[in-house]
Amino acid sequence: MKRKVSVRRIILFLIPERLMMMEEALPHHVVENILERLPVRSLLRFKSVSKQWKSTMESRNFQERQLKHHQQSGGRDPDVFMASATTQRTYVLGSSLSVKIPNPWGKENPTTTGYFVSGNSCDGLVCLYHPLESGYVFNPTTRWYRPLPLCQLQQLMISQGESYHENEPGIFKLGFGKDTCTTTTTYKPVWLYNSGLDNAATCEVFDFSTNAWRYVTPSAPYRVARVADPVFVHGSLHWFTDCKETKVLCFDLHTEAFQVVSSKAPFPANSYDENPYSIVLCNLDNRLCVSHMKGPDQVIWSFNSGNKTWEKLFSIDLDLNFVLYGSPTVSAFRPLVLLDGKKKKKKKKDLLFYDIMKTECLLIYDPETDRPGGDFTFTADKSMGFLVCYFQSLISI
Repeated sequence: MKRKVSVRRIILFLIPERLMMMEEALPHHVVENILERLPVRSLLRFKSVSKQWKSTMESRNFQERQLKHHQQSGGRDPDVFMASATTQRTYVLGSSLSVKIPNPWGKENPTTTGYFVSGNSCDGLVCLYHPLESGYVFNPTTRWYRPLPLCQLQQLMISQGESYHENEPGIFKLGFGKDTCTTTTTYKPVWLYNSGLDNAATCEVFDFSTNAWRYVTPSAPYRVARVADPVFVHGSLHWFTDCKETKVLCFDLHTEAFQVVSSKAPFPANSYDENPYSIVLCNLDNRLCVSHMKGPDQVIWSFNSGNKTWEKLFSIDLDLNFVLYGSPTVSAFRPLVLLDGKKKKKKKKDLLFYDIMKTECLLIYDPETDRPGGDFTFTADKSMGFLVCYFQSLISI
């Protein structure tokens, strides 16, 4: 019986001389079709085969096709990017170790407190930021990066020092997403923060074409909660509001207009008055979700954009997690991703999550057994810092 050998497997073991022979023997569009099916790390090696291959791999059209192919082929879980005060690391799900990523910007930014990481990645790009220093849009796979200049909020915080935090306690979080309605993908970092006016917020959007921040008007009709990370889903960023009745505020990255997610929320109206760490916004399988810690359980709700309702996705026993892993229950767990991986026969996907207050371990919840998964994923010797999942890509801006 003949064994099928994949094109990918053949290419991965070819030496450069034979790759050159393949380039000469096949039309280049056929070669491109083969290359876009290979993993990013292999493509980075193959850039040295020829100038034409290098030019192909650096073209936006090829990069987007390669990413789309790997996203649609499925069967592979994303990597986990970890940014702590001392280092950046990446963890490949299913392995046992994390790998340190050399800091590509060296000592350009001398912060010793570490970077925050925006709550989601876009096309393999992650956004690192600091309230008082320049941030970066960064590709952990290729180590490409682009610095972001200080926005008006950061300049204000620097000029006012401690007096700023006396008036506006807490730290606002940077959102990162993309406009999906244009022919050319446009990525947008967004600062949304409370202004001096009651029930109002100021919005700054970064424009990569001009390398500058600009204000958006009219701005948000509600003040926003400082603790929760904004989350990108379906071309829009989302925030929790800081008002009498907690709402989910939506910012369309194409129209740059604000609106409220119009549906009765399953979490308490005054969630932030009770405990600002009890609810978390997240994106699971490209759906807006809310993780809410309530009593002995943590319930994860998914928003159905079709009928505008919230549906219960998971209910995690917090007491059991505490017994097994010693994780505290003072804050809601932060969901990271629903796992495809090796368990395709399962009706429901496993959930990967971590404790935002005690970030030494990643945890898996198995919805079919209604308990933490047996294949415990990863434990660090110290805090993993801020985490975000990303798919490997060649994309740069």
